[in-house]
Amino acid sequence: MSGKGIDNSPAQVPANDGGYVIVLTRWNDDIVSGLLKGALRALADTGIPSENVRVERVPGAFEIPLACQAATERVDCDAVIALGAVIRGGTPHFEYVAGECTRGIGEVALRSGKPVAFGVLTVDTLAQAQERSADNDENKGAEAAMSAVEMVNLLRDLRD
Repeated sequence: MSGKGIDNSPAQVPANDGGYVIVLTRWNDDIVSGLLKGALRALADTGIPSENVRVERVPGAFEIPLACQAATERVDCDAVIALGAVIRGGTPHFEYVAGECTRGIGEVALRSGKPVAFGVLTVDTLAQAQERSADNDENKGAEAAMSAVEMVNLLRDLRD
């Protein structure tokens, strides 16, 4: 993901011929659609052909890990990009959903040996979610997509 001194913009991450599955939630659709737009734009800007990208929707963030697991079992999937938004409320629901989603995504990546990029927002407010899903350089969907492409490249190099 982006950080000081790190440039993972589409121009800096070389394209590959990998297959990508984007798993995203229907919950918080206004936010998640912005993440999806960012991810698709970043993949296209990197040179990943649209026919190499499959988009699948799940009800909510809790369901993301299972769909990611199924995606990694596909022979045409080299990486998964998980997109969603969990916004803190007045109950412990946030902690349970955000924690299990995060844990599950990590487990799927380790079990499958395929990258599962984390583009699930876990924020305190709607404004924070809007900021991170807007059409700007901070779009976390775009960052997750670039992480997936970079990891496919890295794993191919390490496994060669």
